Amino acid sequence: MSADLQDEQTLLFRDIAIICIHYQLFPSSLSHVRWSDIRQRGMYRKAPKPPIDEVVSWRQSLKKLQESKTGQLAFREFLRTEYSEENILFWLACEEYKTITTSNEIAIAAKRIYTEFVQVDAPRQINIDCGTRQEITNSMSQPTLSCFDKAQRLIYKLMKKDCYPRFLKSEIYQGLLEPSEAR
Repeated sequence: MSADLQDEQTLLFRDIAIICIHYQLFPSSLSHVRWSDIRQRGMYRKAPKPPIDEVVSWRQSLKKLQESKTGQLAFREFLRTEYSEENILFWLACEEYKTITTSNEIAIAAKRIYTEFVQVDAPRQINIDCGTRQEITNSMSQPTLSCFDKAQRLIYKLMKKDCYPRFLKSEIYQGLLEPSEAR
C-alpha cells in the first residue's frame, strides 16, 4: 500500500470516528467499511462537529470532558481504540447505579455491574487491586449504593493520570479541534 493511500485511509478512519461520535454510533468494528465507498459518497464530509468551544473546554479536566455527552462519546471511542473501553463503561455504569432508588433494582444492577466488570474473568474486567475486588465480592450478598465507590475512584484516577492525557494528544481529539472547512 502506498504511503499516500495509507495516509488517506488514516484520515478517513479519523473522520468516521468523528461521525460515530457525533451520531452516537459505535460499531464493534469498522473493518467492514469500504474506503472507496466512503470517499466516493463524501459521507465523511457531511457530519457536523461539536462546537469548537465545547471541544476546547475538554482540556480543562477529565471532569469537564465527562460532563459533556459528546465528550464522553469521544473519550469512549478513544478508549475503545486503546482496548480499555471498560474503564469509561464501568465509571458510567457506577454513575447510573447511584441513582437507583429501590432495593430490588439495586441488587439487580449491582449483580450486573459485578458480572460485567468486577468478577475475575469478567467480559470487561476492570483493572483494580485484589483487595478492592474482594471487598466488592463480599458486598454482593447485600449491595449498597456505595459498594462500587472505591473501585470507581480507582478507575477515575487511572483514566485521569493515564488515558486522559493521551486522549488530548489523540487523532480523535485533534480531529475535533480542526476547523470544519479543513475536512
